[in-house]
Formats: sequence, C-alpha cells, structure tokens
Amino acid sequence: MNTFQERVAEFSAVIMPWLLNSGIKIIAILIIAAIIVRVSRIFIEKGVRKIVRQHDDVSKIAERQREDTLIKVFANASKVILWVVAAMMVLSEAGIDIGPLIAAAGVIGIAFGFGGQYLIKDIIAGFFVILENQYRVGDVVTIAGISGKVEDITLRLTVLRDLNGTQHHVPNGEISTASNMTKQYASVNMTIGIGYSSKLDHVISVVNRVGKALAESPEWKERIIKAPEFLRIDEFGDSSINIKILGDTIPGQQWAVAGELRKQLKEAFDEQGIEIPFPQRVVHQAQKD
Repeated sequence: MNTFQERVAEFSAVIMPWLLNSGIKIIAILIIAAIIVRVSRIFIEKGVRKIVRQHDDVSKIAERQREDTLIKVFANASKVILWVVAAMMVLSEAGIDIGPLIAAAGVIGIAFGFGGQYLIKDIIAGFFVILENQYRVGDVVTIAGISGKVEDITLRLTVLRDLNGTQHHVPNGEISTASNMTKQYASVNMTIGIGYSSKLDHVISVVNRVGKALAESPEWKERIIKAPEFLRIDEFGDSSINIKILGDTIPGQQWAVAGELRKQLKEAFDEQGIEIPFPQRVVHQAQKD
C-alpha cells in the first residue's frame, strides 16, 4: 500500500508541474487556434464580399453563389493550414521532437511528387475553375459527361447531385469541358410537331399568344426574361411539320417554364383544333394475281 502511494506521489510530482506548465500552454494553443480559425473565416468572408467585382450582366443571386464558393474554398484551406501549425506546436510543447516529423514530411513530399501528379492536376484545375468563375455551388452543369446540380466545390473535386438523387464526385483534373446551364440566363428551346393540314399563320398566332400570356402571368413573369415565341419551321418530318419555339428565362427556371409552356400549348392546340400528330406508317399490301 505504501508502495502504491509512493508511486502515486511520484506520478503526481511529475505530471502536476507538466500540467500546470505545458498542459496549460497546449490548451491555450488549441483555444487560440480555434479563435483564429473562426476570426479568419470572418475576415475571408468580408474580404471576398468586398473584393469580388460586381458585373452588370450577372444577377445578385449568381454573384452571391460565386462569393459563397470562394469563401468556402479559402476558409477550408486556411483552416487546414492553421490546424496543422497548431498540431506542430502542441507536439513540440508535449516534448515530442518535430524535427524528424518535418524531415519525414520532406521525404513523403518527394514520394508524393512522383505519385501525386493527378492530385496536383486536380488542384490546379480546381483553382482555375474558381478563379474563372466557370460554375458555382447551386449551378446546374455537365462536366466529365455527368449532369447535375453543384453541391460542393473544393480545389480537388466537384460534387454533383443528379435528378435521381445520386451524388457524383468528379476530380477537377478530369474536367476538360464544363457546360453551365444556369449562368446569366437560360433558354426555353422546344421543337413541336404539328399536322401538315394545320394553317401555319394560325399555329404561329396561337404559339405567340400562349407564350406572351405565360410571360405576363403573375406566377411566371418573374422567371421569364423573354416570352417564348415561334422562331422557324425546323424540319419537314415524316408525319409532322416541326416548329422551333424559343424564349429566355432566369437561370435554372428553363425546365419549369418549358414544362408549363407544353401544358398550356397542348390545351390551346386542343381548343383551336391544331393537331399534334403521332408517327404514321402507310402499308401497301401486294395484290395476288
């Protein structure tokens, strides 16, 4: 029993001075690091909001998305750097020699240089995606053959969510072409077939009237920039005359507007007796001698 008490006393004699000295310093380092991380995010947010230039041809919502993307990337990068520095300081204060760790990091860095070309490519590509404002969080894009809504952007990868709810992680280095469907403005681009017996002037009048009424309706006028209207005869098909209808919407609303336009055109065509034909095939039966 006396031996146990002596060991406890010896342990307390060693650990208590360490806790009162190095322990307090380690706690202070962690607290200060957490405060700096929080404050740095505030400064980054204010700096980005102030520095990023506003463009007349870009909506406030789009500019906000771009700023939020930049803030998130810079804040995450600064957080990683600050916590790595804090971890090194904690290890040093705990009595661990960080010299070999730094040397090992150098060796790992050399090995990484041979095997991490793809990662470096991803980071460089991600930097230019953000710098050039190719797309932002919230945009609908097609990249690397995948279409979806951008949920997250980092220097290494872009995260997409498609209409099926599937989440895709696309390394930025694999993006050779980025198609942004929600930047500045979008278009309703529709092709509809009408019967050969239809009077074109009548069809054009109905299409333009429906498009104008949709653009002026209280529910849809805030989403439509230019009313959908007849553009041209696109093709003489096997069973129909295909006409092109075109209009402009705010970014991201082209699909909803197109869906409502199809609904109202179908109702108007039914009311006006305009036929939307289905494919027909004429079969000639050979007569027997």
